[in-house]
Amino acid sequence: MRRGLRFVPLGMLLAVVLEVAAFVAVGRWVGFGWAVLLVFAVSLLGLVLLRREGMRAWRGFRAAAESGQPPGRQVTDGLVGLLGAVLLAAPGLVSALVGVSLLVPPVRRLVRTGMQRSAERRVSSMVAGDLFGPRRVRVYRGAPQPEPAGSAPRAEHQPTAPAGEPVVPPGGAIEGEIVEPRPR
Repeated sequence: MRRGLRFVPLGMLLAVVLEVAAFVAVGRWVGFGWAVLLVFAVSLLGLVLLRREGMRAWRGFRAAAESGQPPGRQVTDGLVGLLGAVLLAAPGLVSALVGVSLLVPPVRRLVRTGMQRSAERRVSSMVAGDLFGPRRVRVYRGAPQPEPAGSAPRAEHQPTAPAGEPVVPPGGAIEGEIVEPRPR
């Protein structure tokens, strides 16, 4: 079992306590009946948005699949929208506030990027490329690596490449970083 899962029950208990405290605070501020009506209205709005976000996510996935594009970005964006709608549909004022914030485009983009990076770390680079598309790699020249003891010396002839292209020695490795492609 993963280490982080042991905190799930504690987090859920804390979320319930926070929801009850927020409901009591709003109930004292506007009255109990209005607080119940507010929770009901927000949940109803969440159910409507759940259907809309689900259809939007499905259409985005199908459009990406039909055009031959990697569907990962549309899937993660759809999942963030669905999570926001589910949090709105769940009865509670704090969860509704978090759900609404997930539907705001800058927050949604930030969460989508985080989900994408998390998914890329958990799957192989080949699967990540299939899901999210190819990556551009920025290459930095480093110090030459020493020859291993007992190996044959390298030939003096180094491979050449067009200007601006990195030269990779046969059997050698290059260091670099993955750079997100620019949206088109």
